[in-house]
Amino acid sequence: MSIPNTAASFSQEPQTTPDSGAKAQPVAARKARMMRRYRIRSLREDGSVHETENIGPAIPAFEKAFSAFARGTLIKTTTGPVAVEDLEPGMMLATAEHGPSELLWIGSMTLVPDAQGLAPQDCRITRIMPDSFGMERPMTNMMAGPGSRLLTRPPALRDSFGGERLLTPARDLADGMNVVEVTPPTSVEVYHLCLRQHATITAGGLDFETFHPGTGFERHMSPNLLALFLSFFPHIREAGDFGNLSHLRLPFSGATSMDAA
Repeated sequence: MSIPNTAASFSQEPQTTPDSGAKAQPVAARKARMMRRYRIRSLREDGSVHETENIGPAIPAFEKAFSAFARGTLIKTTTGPVAVEDLEPGMMLATAEHGPSELLWIGSMTLVPDAQGLAPQDCRITRIMPDSFGMERPMTNMMAGPGSRLLTRPPALRDSFGGERLLTPARDLADGMNVVEVTPPTSVEVYHLCLRQHATITAGGLDFETFHPGTGFERHMSPNLLALFLSFFPHIREAGDFGNLSHLRLPFSGATSMDAA
């Protein structure tokens, strides 16, 4: 596995990766920018699948691109539901906005509970109980990662948006009963998916968004950081290639300028 030069240039301090799960770390390492392994499978122009493992900073702008769905989540394709870990680039997903759409990119990473150097909420998953959003929505327990947004009507904001459905971070829907944030007992593999256009797909019987870094996200990144981020998406040449958002969406709680808004 090769490490991009831009990744190595972020910090001259020692770097650590949260994937290791190690809790005891030297002070110097904790002060350094945390790095993480990101796994990517993408569709080439000739129809073949390209697979890489990259090193990048463990910051929200990157991690949200890899952490929407826990392993085992069923994604609706044109031929039926498929577990997210069994999806392959080139498969056709059912979308609400564009009909059948080709899956271009699958990103994954390992979510380590209580990883040193990361915000606690970014080490948790959101458990959605059966029928929480209506009959068979979801049909079984749905495990959403910290980078997931669900198309729904947030109860606290119905007056502000006239009842319109918004893409809402799954963890912000936690009510302690039907939707609960939990720290997994062991490491969990989490995934995100990217299409040619931003859309909502059916995951576990609910409407979740595909990945989009947010309008104007590039303004919050240095040139080196932006170049590294875009290199993770072979089908993207420049920031504008991500296109428009399919729905209004709410930012992640505690979002900073380095978050994908």
